[in-house]
Amino acid sequence: MIGDNNLTIGAGRVVTVFGGSGFVGRHVVRALARDGWRVRVACRRPDLAFFLQPLGRVGQVMAVQANVRHPESIAAALQGASAAVNLVGILAETGAQKFASVQAGGARVIAEAAKAAGVENVVHISAIGADPQSLSAYGRSKAEGEAAMLAAIPSAVILRPSVIFGPEDDFFNRFATMARYFSAVPIVGADTKFQPVYVGDVAEAVAAALAGRAKPGAVYELGGPEIKSFAEIVDYVLKVAQRKRAVLKLSFGFGKLMAVMTQMLTKLSFGLFPKLLRMTRDQVDLLKRDNVVSDAAKSEGRTLEGLGIAYPQSIEAIVPTYLYRFRKVGQYQTQRMDEGFS
Repeated sequence: MIGDNNLTIGAGRVVTVFGGSGFVGRHVVRALARDGWRVRVACRRPDLAFFLQPLGRVGQVMAVQANVRHPESIAAALQGASAAVNLVGILAETGAQKFASVQAGGARVIAEAAKAAGVENVVHISAIGADPQSLSAYGRSKAEGEAAMLAAIPSAVILRPSVIFGPEDDFFNRFATMARYFSAVPIVGADTKFQPVYVGDVAEAVAAALAGRAKPGAVYELGGPEIKSFAEIVDYVLKVAQRKRAVLKLSFGFGKLMAVMTQMLTKLSFGLFPKLLRMTRDQVDLLKRDNVVSDAAKSEGRTLEGLGIAYPQSIEAIVPTYLYRFRKVGQYQTQRMDEGFS
């Protein structure tokens, strides 16, 4: 239920959310609608975004067509808007979707269109690991996107989350799915540290920033209450899914070899090679660095807590609610047919 007290935050003004129909986007749309914003969801396929409408009041959420490769569509999506959120991003390059064009060039197009429209209340979602010197093209493009956004909109707020988890995530669900079908789960960078953050908390951070609770032009790093190694996360997934599987801890060198092979097979199969088994060389490079909130961000208050989110959700509180389905008999694993039903 949308509280009347929160409605005064947005006060019926329009916020354009680019990429609002994705995994993170649907949670951001819900949080902004609750705060009283009129949410304009700008995405490539608005016909596939009708499911967002029930997240707000009648007429409060509307989808429009926009594509970062077509600047005129971005400008049109910002007409009459008081604020903007950029969630556009990709985890791996496919076809015309390249890091440089989507995460660097796309952020630049949105930033320049926002500047031209006089929109200064902007939140840009980046990622921990964004660094112009990163070994990963993903990390470098994220840094370029941040720089382009701040160059055009100095008051923009940058949010860098660690790996994001939630019911529709492509992280915990990915490894649970692998455990369902395979006798072993291979991982690269077993000792790499992550600080998984709940998608709902990321959405709350976006809403807080748009409500003026963030320092203009600041870069916030978002992480959950727990830091775990990659191996510990996979072990936890197997425990919750109740699947006894071997965890194959691969070296970065072997991981690169596997990535080359899967990328080649994906190309030769015209994209039909299973997404579950795909790995890229860039992803291997990204795994060479820990993905956790920095000491500088913590000391300067550029964290979830600094945005008023004092108690972020833990992995244990959320992940089991959507990994039950990977158990052999779901959440009723202890119930036998001959015990009857009460």
